[in-house]
Amino acid sequence: MRIAYIGAGAAGTICANCLKDNALAAALTRLGHEVVLLPAYTPLLTDEEDVSDRRIVFGGINLYLQSRFSFFRNSGALDRLLDHPRLLGWASNFAVDTDPANLGAMTRDTFQGANGPYSREMAKLMEMLTEIRPEIVHLTNSMLACMAEPVKTQFGVPVVCSLQGEAEFLNGLTEPHRSECRDLIRRHADNIDLFVPSCDDQAEAMAPILGDILNRTETVLPGISIEGFGPRQPRASDRFHVGFLARVAKNKGLAVLASAVRKLRRARPDLDVRLRVAGWRARQTQPYIDSLRERFGFEDLGYLSRDRKIEFLRGLDAFSVPTDYRAAKGLYVLEALAAGVPVVQPRIGVFPELVSATGGGLTFAPGDSHDLAGMLKQLADDPREAVRMGIRGRDAVLQRFDSGRMARETLELYRRVAPSDQGADRSED
Repeated sequence: MRIAYIGAGAAGTICANCLKDNALAAALTRLGHEVVLLPAYTPLLTDEEDVSDRRIVFGGINLYLQSRFSFFRNSGALDRLLDHPRLLGWASNFAVDTDPANLGAMTRDTFQGANGPYSREMAKLMEMLTEIRPEIVHLTNSMLACMAEPVKTQFGVPVVCSLQGEAEFLNGLTEPHRSECRDLIRRHADNIDLFVPSCDDQAEAMAPILGDILNRTETVLPGISIEGFGPRQPRASDRFHVGFLARVAKNKGLAVLASAVRKLRRARPDLDVRLRVAGWRARQTQPYIDSLRERFGFEDLGYLSRDRKIEFLRGLDAFSVPTDYRAAKGLYVLEALAAGVPVVQPRIGVFPELVSATGGGLTFAPGDSHDLAGMLKQLADDPREAVRMGIRGRDAVLQRFDSGRMARETLELYRRVAPSDQGADRSED
């Protein structure tokens, strides 16, 4: 099967969508299918082998200039330069505004698709797809739903659309752009053959925005590449190390975790309780991290390569990223569990589903550092059960949450919506 998968770069940041889309495309390729992973906006950034195409669709610099200046809508003379991956990658090193409150106009213009100011970008995408000759097109999220109608009109192939976190962005738009975008995205939803939320919670989050889509949704829980993940290192009886590993931002809940660890130190003065923090961060976020470190005291390791990330996780006794929003994927939870580390996550978003499916952790009330501290203390007080919990979680991830399982389930959905004469290659069965 020839699959055109349109992902979305995150302006030079390590994001879960990039990681998941790249892992899925790689796993589909290993199953014997032709996959072209086309980045939108900016290049993808991942800590694994990047399997994405070098070409960029809906280049971020071009979108910005066309949104601001009509000259760039009518002239494509600079397109090759403005869409060059090196230029987009370089531009991503600088502060990029991703606040939905400031991006309403550009979001609306994007949703207008071929009938809006970005019609030339749509035409360029159609040219690329003509070369690829896809049998199915997969959109990384509904923010790209404007592509569905032109794809179906020109190529007559099914369009599948993931749902994996865009509800937070869409709900953060200000009026009148929020209402405009909701009206546009509902129209585009009619051209999507199947929606694939990354968890049941995402289907519920997007239903008020997209309308009646629940009869066209099939959840595929995320998976990760498990290569290189060894079991957790033996724990010293007088220590308890808690880890945080994610893109560091205020809504990831680092302040809540730091406060909870301080409470745990007070409750268990006999233990060497430490908080270790790692993850990609924007330069403008570092002062926030430094202020928390000075206030609460923790080790900041910065961004870690994949090998160092695995080593970091294997040295922990517990793991938590207490987000204050409905996280859609929780890949870092799966990575911690793959290393045999029990997790403590808020009862929000994908986390209750992952904890329930793996048996590898505990949950707490979102934003409640006292409740979080209590769950961490429960693990510290019963190290044998904590070890058993980590082993259960690791076994579950190795058996059911690898990228291969994610790819196989996704292929079954492709075959459900593809014409019977397509997708005949079943060499992986």
